[in-house]
Amino acid sequence: MALRDAAARGHSVAGATAYVTLEPCAHHGRTGPCTDALVATGIGRVVAALEDPHPRVAGQGIARLRAAGVQVDVGLGAAEARELNIGFLSRVVRGTPWVRLKAASSIDGRTALPNGASQWITSAEAREDGHRWRVRAGAVLTGIGTVLEDDPLLNVRVPGVTRQPALVIVDSQMQTPAAARLWSVPERAVLIYAASNDGERRQALQAKGATVVVLPNAHGKVDLPAMLRDLGQRDINELHVEAGYKLNGSLFREALVDELLLYQAPLLLGEGAGIAAIGPLRALGEGVALDWQSCEQVGPDLRLIARVAGRATF
Repeated sequence: MALRDAAARGHSVAGATAYVTLEPCAHHGRTGPCTDALVATGIGRVVAALEDPHPRVAGQGIARLRAAGVQVDVGLGAAEARELNIGFLSRVVRGTPWVRLKAASSIDGRTALPNGASQWITSAEAREDGHRWRVRAGAVLTGIGTVLEDDPLLNVRVPGVTRQPALVIVDSQMQTPAAARLWSVPERAVLIYAASNDGERRQALQAKGATVVVLPNAHGKVDLPAMLRDLGQRDINELHVEAGYKLNGSLFREALVDELLLYQAPLLLGEGAGIAAIGPLRALGEGVALDWQSCEQVGPDLRLIARVAGRATF
């Protein structure tokens, strides 16, 4: 697109420098090889922030450019580029998406009152900000409990956005209702992961347009690690989780969460549901250790981003 834009404006890029976040590819995918396009225009230098770990690239793009006489430098802006490509890197290196778990809570960590009331703990500004995090994901994940209790849309409602992330539902018994509001989002892929293969329910969900994947574990629940591997094979780079405390707890217990995106309201609620059911623990050292990434005010609320310690090792 950059090369086309330059040509459309009448600018030659012969001898110019191209700055890219990831090593240009040397194979045919959805488009032709970027290396060939760069060489054809007479680019003199390519500055790539990161080498591409994908086995179909893995240094071949750099080698092809250098063989064509293009100067290639690697590493400038590597840390920033890694953040931009963190989901892609996770999928290519680990085979699973980067899992970002979003929650909205009071300052004492409550996501709902004992009677289930939760709308709205945080502000409209925080909710809008949350939508902007949804839109960068390849898929939004929730559980059947959230679907049945809240009947959410779980789509992106940001002006100008046309691409909707896929919706992934952990639904062991295929209980997603045919009348749920989530079906009203046009042109959105819906994947339902189940633990039992009820033919009649499966047909009903498929008739609504869902892809149903049966992946049971030894306990009759959905095999969550296998689900993430399957999503990786479906080219999902970032998985945005908006679920209840039970599924959140399961994801933490299985060590599948990479990042916590938490909105905290200046509000004390006392009793109620927490962010994740991970206890009871016997020692403080059994808790999930986090590394802070950022803390910003969004409207009256705080947006906290933390990563599970030791997760980002690729």
